Amino acid sequence: MNYFKEVEGLPVSLISERVKFTPAAGAVNASPTVQDTKTGTTTVGIIGKDCVVLAADQRAVMGHIADKGVVKVYPLTDYVGVTIAGTVGDSLALIRFLRAQANLYEIERETKITPNALASLLSNVLNNNRYYPFIFQPILGGMNSAPELFEITPYGGIMKKDDYAITGSGTTFAMTTLDQDYKKDLSEIDAIALAVKAVSAAKNRDIYSGGESVTVIVFDKNGHRTINRKEIDKVISKIKFN
Repeated sequence: MNYFKEVEGLPVSLISERVKFTPAAGAVNASPTVQDTKTGTTTVGIIGKDCVVLAADQRAVMGHIADKGVVKVYPLTDYVGVTIAGTVGDSLALIRFLRAQANLYEIERETKITPNALASLLSNVLNNNRYYPFIFQPILGGMNSAPELFEITPYGGIMKKDDYAITGSGTTFAMTTLDQDYKKDLSEIDAIALAVKAVSAAKNRDIYSGGESVTVIVFDKNGHRTINRKEIDKVISKIKFN
């Protein structure tokens, strides 16, 4: 079976044969007495001049604060990554699935999968499970011939962005910062600084966003790199909030 017979519009029937997930506790039809760890969350994606920056806070909650150092930004390939907002179980299951399918695509086609193709695949999977949904709202971005960024809803709605994307409980606070400070063709350094500032603004005001620092991964024509804690702390030290 050729799973990727149509890269940009993958048949839902093929997806159903491969993907048989069950919803995490906390989903619509799950027992109300069982809780899954949720990421609370503010996640941000920014398109720079020659890069995509993905960033997120580091708090996870389960009634109380469950963890202050959670990773919510993951590379799917060398050139494509995703942020997670929602339940941890659903998010990680879908990340494993996307990584496996990206590897399969590369083996079958002998070429790298594009951000657009991975976004289409994820959109189809989420829509196919809309009556028993994954608690998962990602931002997916990366490099093709140019930077690409997508915001995807839990029911499979997909929006291609040409500037920035935001998900999570801290969206309102991060959006204010991005609306004020975003400019076209940001350098990588400026895009990183703006992503950190936006997430930090949400951490400052949103009770469900927090953690010890901010996770940032940059994707460009050379691949991806995770920004180290020292660089992040340097950026945070220069931020002033009213």
